[in-house]
Amino acid sequence: MSQHDTAQFPVRVFGGPTALFEYGGLRFLTDPTFDGPGEYGAPGRPGLKKTAPPAGSPADLGRLDVVLLSHDEHADNLDTSGRALLADVPLTLTTPAGGQRLGDGAKGLADWESVELDRPGGGTVTVTGVPAIHGPGAREDVEPITGQVVGFVLTGDGLPTVYVSGDNASLDAVKEIAERFAPVDTAILFAGAPRIPVLYGGEPLVLDSAQAAEAARILGARRVVPVHHDSWAHFTEGRDDLEAAFTAAGLADRLDPDWRQRA
Repeated sequence: MSQHDTAQFPVRVFGGPTALFEYGGLRFLTDPTFDGPGEYGAPGRPGLKKTAPPAGSPADLGRLDVVLLSHDEHADNLDTSGRALLADVPLTLTTPAGGQRLGDGAKGLADWESVELDRPGGGTVTVTGVPAIHGPGAREDVEPITGQVVGFVLTGDGLPTVYVSGDNASLDAVKEIAERFAPVDTAILFAGAPRIPVLYGGEPLVLDSAQAAEAARILGARRVVPVHHDSWAHFTEGRDDLEAAFTAAGLADRLDPDWRQRA
């Protein structure tokens, strides 16, 4: 099988930022969110409204080896069900601050810090923490408001390169990642242009659709699986916007065929 066969492993999307895939014999889950529709939020923070149920439940996941958690502070990235699920997963990789908050079983990754995971049949998978900025502007301006976020790059001998963006709004961060890892075989891109009017004048907190297409171009991504674009009221751009943006950029063929077939 070619190292760059982008169809070599399926990615199952559950809605919001949650996706499941097997890589190097290990099973990974991104930002687990399995609660039903309703109002979510913490005291003193803008409320978030979930509008649709997940396309499955934790019981559908099977064995999990690693959770890739972009951050633990927002309900649309880690909800009550997702937090409970972490107790049964051997390893959660997340931000340095999140690793401290979550405790046993969690490890924080700073930018460009890597961890090697043993593969069942021998060898290792390397997971590298990569930059992500959860809003417009410089990290030092954004993190005090929306918190730390981390993305991930997965590599291994004979394996495709996989990028999981997390809640990133910065194309400059994407360029930094591309300098080290491009071309990327599979990019799981968080998109949806989420907006909260009281934050940053309503500017997107994560990539909008046109930026997601540009990120794919910068990364040289051979396959893109968009997530984080449905099931929440503050996501302002959805599937149709992503299709249109990738088509306008001449990158429609990069969108994962399975994602395009989903209703």
